[in-house]
Amino acid sequence: MALPPLILIPGLLNDAELWRDQIAVLADIADCRVADITQGESLEAVARSVLAQAPPRFALAGFSLGGYVAVEMARIAAERIERLALLDTSIQPDDPERAAARQIRDRAARAPGTFHGFGDRLLRTYLSAAHLKDEHIVGRIRGMTQRLGAEIFLRQNNILRKDGAGVLAGLTCPVLILCGEEDRLTPLAEHQAMARLVPQAQLVTIPGSGHMTPIENPGAVNAALRDWLRSRR
Repeated sequence: MALPPLILIPGLLNDAELWRDQIAVLADIADCRVADITQGESLEAVARSVLAQAPPRFALAGFSLGGYVAVEMARIAAERIERLALLDTSIQPDDPERAAARQIRDRAARAPGTFHGFGDRLLRTYLSAAHLKDEHIVGRIRGMTQRLGAEIFLRQNNILRKDGAGVLAGLTCPVLILCGEEDRLTPLAEHQAMARLVPQAQLVTIPGSGHMTPIENPGAVNAALRDWLRSRR
């Protein structure tokens, strides 16, 4: 008997390595497929590209930028999504402060020399303090950024983020909203606000983790995803 499909959407400058631990542990209950979001100049274009490669119905999990893509997929084709998980992400539209921060990162990426992706300063916003010196975790993150490179960073960084509140409020499928306890990039308060929009949502906080929960605390993330995949409407 075929396993139900689960589409996993990585975040900015992430590839399938982000989901390595989830794919391994959930393989007994889901057919895990990692979406490619390295092409496309808008959320709609990226979402439609993922939908074009997806089966008629599927479970969907999006991390960080991938959460924005997942919500955009729900905006376009909610009837195809059997359940939705949003990890360390946001539904807030771009505002001047967010846009300015991305412009600063753009200039750094365009600067002469080697593109380093997540440098030490940026890592401090992505990881919990306990993981900043964890060579295994840092190595996995830097490996992804180096494989994808400056061109993909610039493309993804310049995708306009949309307001997803109306989409979330209209969902009727099982929804998991998950956040690292020490996530400074997309804080817990934002996830609590997201959960309040969806009466059937389950909110899970991952202890000892910053923004990169699938890598920082894969055991807790795997357990939450397994419960979500088994949940009923």
